[in-house]
Amino acid sequence: MDELKEKIAGEIALSESPGSTMKKWRELFGITQTELSKQIRISASTISDYESNRRLSPGVGVIRRFVDALFTIDEKKGSSVINGFNKLNVQEEPFYKIHDFTAPLSGVDFNRIIEGKVVANPSYLDTVKLFGYTQLDSLRVILEMSPAEYPKLFGSTTERAFIFEHVSTGRSPMVVIRVAPIKPKLVVLHNISSVDKLAVKIAQVEHIPLLTTKLPLEEVYGRLAKI
Repeated sequence: MDELKEKIAGEIALSESPGSTMKKWRELFGITQTELSKQIRISASTISDYESNRRLSPGVGVIRRFVDALFTIDEKKGSSVINGFNKLNVQEEPFYKIHDFTAPLSGVDFNRIIEGKVVANPSYLDTVKLFGYTQLDSLRVILEMSPAEYPKLFGSTTERAFIFEHVSTGRSPMVVIRVAPIKPKLVVLHNISSVDKLAVKIAQVEHIPLLTTKLPLEEVYGRLAKI
């Protein structure tokens, strides 16, 4: 249960629209604003203001109280929602896979192998040395990953590339990286035509080479498996 709480809290904290994310989870739990306001001891109008983004983003304390209230109310109703989510979590495949190389690979060679296009920090490719990569489902990382899980994406070393699949603009994955305490050495956005300007800016600020590739994923991973 604590893991599910962390996932919900992490999604709200990392969301570009925390209020909308709070509303989504309240509705997923089948809880009204009135029920929530009584449990959390915040007026229904204040909750409405958060959900419609009329009020500043909630702090850590408000998010914690919000998540605890969802669980308390659901437990009073028989924990049907919590149990449903726990069953789904057992059945789901991991949203990331870690792969290590048998020998270190330079950023330049990595880019050549995946037929990448560098959209930020090309000069840093020469200095990057990769010992592996992490394959990431972009949507599930954003929606499901809790802050406590983030370090697991690196395996045994931070000297690795992150390859994000199912990307729309690239903004959300880069926002996650921006607020995270540790960073990958290189980021790849798969099958994307135009990269969001903020994503590029974050890569520049963090000094992380940002690449795109339209090579089919099977081909990308097949080539990297030979290293």
